Order: sequence, then C-alpha cells, then structure tokens
Amino acid sequence: MDKKQTHTHIKEDGTEIIHSHGEEQVHGNHTHSHQNTKAVLARLSRASGHLNSVKRMIEDGKDCSEVLIQLAAVIAALNNTGKVILKDHLEHCIVDAVESGDHKAIENLNKAIDSFMK
Repeated sequence: MDKKQTHTHIKEDGTEIIHSHGEEQVHGNHTHSHQNTKAVLARLSRASGHLNSVKRMIEDGKDCSEVLIQLAAVIAALNNTGKVILKDHLEHCIVDAVESGDHKAIENLNKAIDSFMK
C-alpha cells in the first residue's frame, strides 16, 4: 500500500509549491520519493542470492572461469540496480531538492555519482 504525503516547498522567491508523491522519506530540506522501492529490493535480493551461489561455487572448488562469469553477472545486476536508484533519485528527489532550494542534495548527488562510477 502506497503512503501518500502532501508537502509544501517554499522557493527562495517565496513561492509555495504543494504536491504529493508515493512512498516518501523526508531528508534535510526536501522529500525523497521512492517510486521503485519494491523493484529495487527485489533486484537486491536476487543479486544477494546470486552472490551467495558464487560463494558456494568457490567453496566447492568450481572452475575459476565459471566463477568469474557468475561474478560478472552479480556486478552487472548491482550496477543495473544502481541505475534504477539513480534514475528514481533524479526524477523525484533532485526535482524536489531543486524546487526547495536544497543545494546540499545536489552536492551529495555529485559525490554519489563519483563513487558509483568508479
């Protein structure tokens, strides 16, 4: 069940913006709207299970080539999950941050992108 919250942003010029989103968490001066929470959690659960099977492959002495191929699949799954989170963050959280004049959120996004893209 989605939680709907209506909130108000007051821009630097004093303009009030009132709107609502789906499932949200308030951080700092803006609201984090997470539209893909269930999909992200499902992706992470699959990636975690896959990583556990890679661990078992190593414990069982499986061929290194097979292990590397499966490990690459886990890495790709995590990267794709990160892309979903980033897209959601840009479309919702950063829009809210810009509307509310939260410049720290944009700085944090830049730091996160730098870490994610390493």
